[in-house]
Amino acid sequence: MQIISKPTPLLFLWDTRKIDFVEMMKIVVDIHQEILAIDADMHADLETLLLENGSQQQDLWGANIYPLKDPGDQIEFTSFINIRPSQGNRGMEVKDSSTRELIRSIIGKLLVKS
Repeated sequence: MQIISKPTPLLFLWDTRKIDFVEMMKIVVDIHQEILAIDADMHADLETLLLENGSQQQDLWGANIYPLKDPGDQIEFTSFINIRPSQGNRGMEVKDSSTRELIRSIIGKLLVKS
């Protein structure tokens, strides 16, 4: 598990990952601080890492990234940590389009091509 706060090659992270899910990596994005945590068995572990480093719960959203897929198909906005009725998100998938675009933008800035 690691926190990414500056542009880092996605394929480097893929090649050096600790958790092998065959084709994807779990990530949690802090939409306020514009950082993310990556590479854990569970999104909750990444969420805890970010909370321990100053993130706020309402700013954290889970996703999966598929580094070997085409760029438009790499991100899946699904995680148990996204179930937040108090924030209007009642399911595992991030429903709000502006939140999804913010997550996509942060991932694009931090997980770059080699």
